Amino acid sequence: MNAPLHSTGATPTTAAQLTVRTSEDMRELGRRLAGLLRAGDLVLLSGELGAGKTTLTRGLGEGLGVRGAVTSPTFVIARVHPSLTGGPALVHVDAYRLSGGLDEMEDLDLDVSLPESVTVVEWGDGKVEDLSEERLRVVIERAVGAEAPVPDGDDAEAEADDVRTVTVSGVGERWAGADLSPLALS
Repeated sequence: MNAPLHSTGATPTTAAQLTVRTSEDMRELGRRLAGLLRAGDLVLLSGELGAGKTTLTRGLGEGLGVRGAVTSPTFVIARVHPSLTGGPALVHVDAYRLSGGLDEMEDLDLDVSLPESVTVVEWGDGKVEDLSEERLRVVIERAVGAEAPVPDGDDAEAEADDVRTVTVSGVGERWAGADLSPLALS
């Protein structure tokens, strides 16, 4: 599950690949991921529309114990969910409609809130990496075709469309050698 990865000239990273079969499992993955995060962490989520990015973030909010319903911030661009437990706030950003990269994101002042918050950016690849040399990248892909794992049970055919492969990769010293095994779903 955990495999240290090294790329030419880059800081060592750690990665895990998981199979997520249902939307509840995606929320559970978010709750488990919350247990690994701390103030100052940047999480980039990528995947096609409907892949489960907001569902994962909803679980993350539950795990962090934040206030307010975590919903897609597509039209407001960013939402801040303060902690109810004394932990870091969750800053949930949807960069889908932003095309200008970090320059356009500066208006959101993410660099100001990043040290005290867990910042999750949907569609952030190629736009916000300059916010931090240390980040967690979560890629959600739908399993398609004959290679898709099929769940057991009566609803196997219907649920096969819900199966996702989630790859979690840590970049930077913060994530070098990090134990991602708590993310494993049974």
